[in-house]
Amino acid sequence: MIRDLLQESYDAMRYNRRRTALTMLGMAWGIATVVMLLAYGDGFGTAVANIFANFGTRLLIVVPGRSSMQAGGQKAGAEIRLTLDDVDLLSTGIPQITHITPNCGKDATIQYDTRSFNMSVNGDYPNTVAIRALTVAQGRFYNAEDQNQRARVAVIGSETKEKLFSGRNALGEHIRIDGISFEVVGILSPKMQAGDNDVNRVVYVPFTSMSDLKDTHYLDSILFSYETNDYQRIEQSARYIMAAAHRFNPADRRALRIFNLMEQIHQFEVITAGLKVLLAFIGTLTLGIGGVGLMNIMLVSVTQRTREIGVEKALGARRRHIFLQFLAEALTITFIGGLLGIALAYAFALSVGRLTLYSAMAKHAEAGDIQLAINPATLIVAVLILTVVGLISGMVPAIRASRLDPIEALRYE
Repeated sequence: MIRDLLQESYDAMRYNRRRTALTMLGMAWGIATVVMLLAYGDGFGTAVANIFANFGTRLLIVVPGRSSMQAGGQKAGAEIRLTLDDVDLLSTGIPQITHITPNCGKDATIQYDTRSFNMSVNGDYPNTVAIRALTVAQGRFYNAEDQNQRARVAVIGSETKEKLFSGRNALGEHIRIDGISFEVVGILSPKMQAGDNDVNRVVYVPFTSMSDLKDTHYLDSILFSYETNDYQRIEQSARYIMAAAHRFNPADRRALRIFNLMEQIHQFEVITAGLKVLLAFIGTLTLGIGGVGLMNIMLVSVTQRTREIGVEKALGARRRHIFLQFLAEALTITFIGGLLGIALAYAFALSVGRLTLYSAMAKHAEAGDIQLAINPATLIVAVLILTVVGLISGMVPAIRASRLDPIEALRYE
């Protein structure tokens, strides 16, 4: 029976080739629009994820401040100062922490040969390479041995290397940081850099060696990464541990500023999900226009084939046979048009490639642009939408054809 239905559908479409082709083109354009809009939404979400991954996703930064609430006999306005003891408190109090490092930084004069620039210097543990999502392009990052021996070694950013060395080799050379010599052991890959954010004009040195440049007893911040998705509980735990140690109210946001990247990522995920729903809705409306065209063509076909329907009913065809005959024809047009539309969407995605987004505002930010990649989930959603539109567009004419009175249909001229 299915083979007969498909054969009848093929014969009907071949009889009205031009009309069928135009209807398929409308459906193809509609499904191509749906696929491209969904691919754009996926590409936007991937671009945002890449932007945050540039700085590390499960990253929490603890920065000391000044209390604004009275707590435990302490007056408001007390300065909070972090030390290495706080690093130990956090690492033992929060078992989900995977890497943790103290941070002391300063703006220093960096010199090589006759060149001199003012740049940021960070003193961290060696595991900061994992916490900050750093990538070493040449050489190596300083290790635990360098940390224990207070070795005067440095890892420089890509822009620092260009400023100081231009095209020359930097590995093994010595730079002077505020007059103190450090050996360059590694060069970092470029990171996305927006505006005045000099993430590539930086020098990393071991935390123990940083004491040669400034007093490291009090920390500028503590950074750590963690392995759970419950980022709110991690932040709350860090705040309560520090509040108990420094005797301030845990609700006092000014006493301890905590920057939680996962919170921002979650906010952007909500925005991205809303954008995807909106784009899917717009695409469905566009495909719906093609569906209306299909419905009109099928209604015209029912009118033109009224006498044929009467003959079929006179020969014993039941209502469901007529219904399935016209529904099969509508679905055949829908899915052939759908295949053409998906092929058109793939061709368009390959020809367009990358759409500028974050690279318009930042350097080295190609990963933050939108890539129109059509994934299987997008195709599944598009096919489901196409099926619903095809069923609705085909059922109305099919129901009308099945309800025709055979006597009146045979009289139709």
